[in-house]
Amino acid sequence: MVSTLNDLTLALQEGRSSSVELTQAALARAQDDAGEGARAFTRLYAESALAQAQASDTLRAAGIVRSAIDGLPISIKDLFDVEGETTMAGSVAREGEPAADADAEVVRRLVAAGAVIIGRTNMTEFAYSGLGINPHYGTPLNPYDRATGRIPGGSSSGAAVSVSDGMAVAAIGSDTGGSVRIPAALCGLTGFKPSAWRVSMEGVLPLSANLDSIGPIAASVRCCAELDAILSGDGGPVPEAAVLRGLRLAIPTTLALDAMDKHVADSFAAAVARLKTAGAQVDEIAIPEFAELAAINAKGGFTAAEAWAWHRDLIARVGKRYDPRVVSRIMRGKDMSAADYLDLLDAREAWVAAVDRRIAGYDALIMPTTPIVAPAVADLQASDDAYYAANGLILRNPTLINFLDGCALSLPCHAPGTAPVGLMIAGSNGTDRRILGIGLAVEALYAGQ
Repeated sequence: MVSTLNDLTLALQEGRSSSVELTQAALARAQDDAGEGARAFTRLYAESALAQAQASDTLRAAGIVRSAIDGLPISIKDLFDVEGETTMAGSVAREGEPAADADAEVVRRLVAAGAVIIGRTNMTEFAYSGLGINPHYGTPLNPYDRATGRIPGGSSSGAAVSVSDGMAVAAIGSDTGGSVRIPAALCGLTGFKPSAWRVSMEGVLPLSANLDSIGPIAASVRCCAELDAILSGDGGPVPEAAVLRGLRLAIPTTLALDAMDKHVADSFAAAVARLKTAGAQVDEIAIPEFAELAAINAKGGFTAAEAWAWHRDLIARVGKRYDPRVVSRIMRGKDMSAADYLDLLDAREAWVAAVDRRIAGYDALIMPTTPIVAPAVADLQASDDAYYAANGLILRNPTLINFLDGCALSLPCHAPGTAPVGLMIAGSNGTDRRILGIGLAVEALYAGQ
């Protein structure tokens, strides 16, 4: 059972634990040769983490508590700048590149809130895949069915495993097409992708300026809401849980329910039935625009175009050091013209407006986060066809919300002991607090079982 921020903060308040003890325990798990730490982290900050923990304990003893995460071990994805270090982003291609001259804004906000930064987490190279496989640093294994060795989901792979395995209380990742929600869903955790504008991208190595957003992976919706308030600078209280009775929820029948495996289909159906029993009005609606997205992105979309613009010089110098399955996708952007890019901007604006009109009468969309459970790493490593097919399928539903410029939660909806399945609750741009409030209500419904 993964501890919540609230559980551990209460332990600190009551003197049952200290920040130093929590940090030592997290580091011990991360450094255990029998565990996933060597693959979950690209860098541990053992010395500075213990210093931050000691400072937190000293301040707490003086009655000073800076936030809901003060003294708690938090991991950061390997694409956030840390002053004096080269940001590698899960790659080896940036070895020798200039070091960052300042911390990313997100890192500054975490430190100011008293977080103990435990280390940098592994990721799909340059965040360009939803699977979490990394040929340079290894692939951290999903906590479910370690004997088989399943993918953790990506691109924030190490982020999710750092939380699932108790190496961090929460993790901060990025989400361009599901990279927070996918690993959260596949690892049985909760992940939140905010509206992109909410959290500063300053000092974050980009994948797509039009789609990137920064969000947390943690044990609960409340944890994610507390972290979002810190990351965004919102500073407000956690939203009130919504009242499920009378809530209007829409299930998109276009695309989002296609190709579900039986376990996901059964888990999602059970979640819908539970919501209906609690009094929510759940409608199935067609959103034909969802079926148009593949054609809109046929030339590679924003991700290929914007990744190519950022990576072209590095690829020219050290392209052979990239993961071939990543660089081949970035290279698609090379063939996109300025006119193609402008067409894409126009198409997105029209698409967002059309989808927003269709869902305007609903409080949220609900759908499976991914239509399949986590496949085995070995199967995807062995076959390019299997890799790309799984990647497209796993990214499909989350990507819809990134293109919408919306916000979304993924929270567990599977039966205990079975393969993790995520329920995605999503809304239009700026509805973040409403989505979190609905998520709190759904989480409470599951807690009641």
